[in-house]
Amino acid sequence: MALLDALCRRRLRAAHSIDDLRDAARRTLPRMVFDYVDGGAQSESTMRQNRAAFEHHRLLSAAPVDVSRRSTATALFGQSLAMPLIIGPTGYASAFWPKGDLALARGAAAAGVPFVVSNGANARLRDIAEASGGQAWLQLYIAHDKQATLGLIGEARALGFETLEVTVDTALPGRRLRDIRNGFTVPYSWTPAKVVDVLRHPGWMLRALPHGAPRPGLMPMEQGRSWATVSEFVRSQINPAIGWDDLKWLRDQWPGTLIVKGLLDPGQVEPAIAAGYDGIVISNHGGRQLDGAVSTLDVLPDFAAAAKRRIPLLIDSGVRTGTDILKAVALGASAVQVGRATLYGLSTAGEAGVGHALGIFRTELDMAMALVGLNRVADATPAIVRAIA
Repeated sequence: MALLDALCRRRLRAAHSIDDLRDAARRTLPRMVFDYVDGGAQSESTMRQNRAAFEHHRLLSAAPVDVSRRSTATALFGQSLAMPLIIGPTGYASAFWPKGDLALARGAAAAGVPFVVSNGANARLRDIAEASGGQAWLQLYIAHDKQATLGLIGEARALGFETLEVTVDTALPGRRLRDIRNGFTVPYSWTPAKVVDVLRHPGWMLRALPHGAPRPGLMPMEQGRSWATVSEFVRSQINPAIGWDDLKWLRDQWPGTLIVKGLLDPGQVEPAIAAGYDGIVISNHGGRQLDGAVSTLDVLPDFAAAAKRRIPLLIDSGVRTGTDILKAVALGASAVQVGRATLYGLSTAGEAGVGHALGIFRTELDMAMALVGLNRVADATPAIVRAIA
């Protein structure tokens, strides 16, 4: 293990960007595991468009400005954040690193940002709450059996969770062709080709296999049953009949901060406010659901116009740099949520890799603020952004 730890440290020293961490994760993980985190739905056009939107929006510098008193800190829902970033919900984290949910929670807490516990987490909620130091939020899918949903949110309340993030864009899980082609099953199934691939990634093998295949910690899983892909397992858990009446029901059950995740139509701002929600995550699920969906950054200004500052807007999908964070805040977001970026760090070096990814974001955000001419990230406005053809 000492040699493996030394290799992890070397890979982190060589990773100066999130793209570098992605390359390190690709070298570390077996193909079926890397493709699970890295891939999107069908042709992956939404995933590509998410990045293209950030590239098509450029920043306008206001130099010279005195930027000697910069701070990336912000506040959201009464919580102080070291920067306007949240680690969003990413299921099956223990496929990338043993006890991956705990590593994500600890890494986020050390960096001063929230971590959203995935409904598909592999650890017990109690353990994640302890690891997070009280900074974690909980993602929720409304289940077929609402009593199961009530049981989970009751446990969350008892453990001190204050923020719930209900995801609504998964009536059916996206068709992720990489997982189908790789045979990434729940639990793992093995073929000669997969065994050979694992042997080519001894670091992952020596860390992961002693713990066995990841199992859901918050979702029920029938003993002895398997699913062809992770998406098929998710399909078995999620109720496709969810509407605004169900979201209003959830509002009645949860006394804390309640956020709806997965909106892409600015016309849904009013229903969210009317239902009593405290925040919105504009999301296309990182391109893992509807192939051909609009990018979140492209619709963010329309959401901002509809919200009129009455409700905080968060955005995910495609965020890879600190400059991306500044663009999103300038166009109306209170914060961004990231998923793949911190999983690349997790895959490379566990908790240290998560912290490294978050450090990259904060360094790049601070540098972008200085070069644009901002001392406070909250002072970013649409005036510093130009959309190019």
